[in-house]
Amino acid sequence: MADHLPNSLPSIEELRARWGAFAFTSENEKQAKVVIGRYPPGRQHSAIIPLFDLAQRQIGAETNTQGWLPVPVIEYVAAYLGMPYMRAYEVATFYTMFNLAPVGRYHVQVCGTTPCMLRGSDDVLQACYKKGLKKGETTPDGLFTLSEVECLGACANAPMVQINDDNYEDLTLKSMTAILNALAKGETPPPGPQVKRQTSAPLDGPLTLPEMVNENHDYRGTWA
Repeated sequence: MADHLPNSLPSIEELRARWGAFAFTSENEKQAKVVIGRYPPGRQHSAIIPLFDLAQRQIGAETNTQGWLPVPVIEYVAAYLGMPYMRAYEVATFYTMFNLAPVGRYHVQVCGTTPCMLRGSDDVLQACYKKGLKKGETTPDGLFTLSEVECLGACANAPMVQINDDNYEDLTLKSMTAILNALAKGETPPPGPQVKRQTSAPLDGPLTLPEMVNENHDYRGTWA
């Protein structure tokens, strides 16, 4: 079962009671040392983003959610890297990949920027609303958290959403509803375009390098 997922941030006393003893698992400790080893001596602060990601995923595994970064966990990672807490906090608050409040098992991030809006992001949001999702909140069962975000970089395949680590593109009211239904059943809907499209190629197929559709074609003889 997921932890209780309030739609407001717990008090600092609750956070310290729940997460004050946080530490990397032995496996994550090994991974953290690998990450830090990629940087020259004295430059370990550069590992802050991957270590935050590691910590967030560990919390996700412990709570059966996508994970988030409570204040004591930010403090732990800062101390682990020997950097001031505020420097670490600045990073955590800058990057939207880090959640600063509890989220559900599936964090549904709907792009509402112009290309997605013009291609039907309102229908995507409508599908979410019909399933009981509300922007900025987690559903009572702890399954879904809904956020509206800025450009997620798949404009050619708009409208799209990011759900945890996966992108779902070329969405409609029907296909978004099907994705949410599948996730609610514990299924894993295939990510990427929800229409017959190769990545972000035109719907009728790629107009350049068409041989690459079926194989890693070697064009060097043609270009020589």
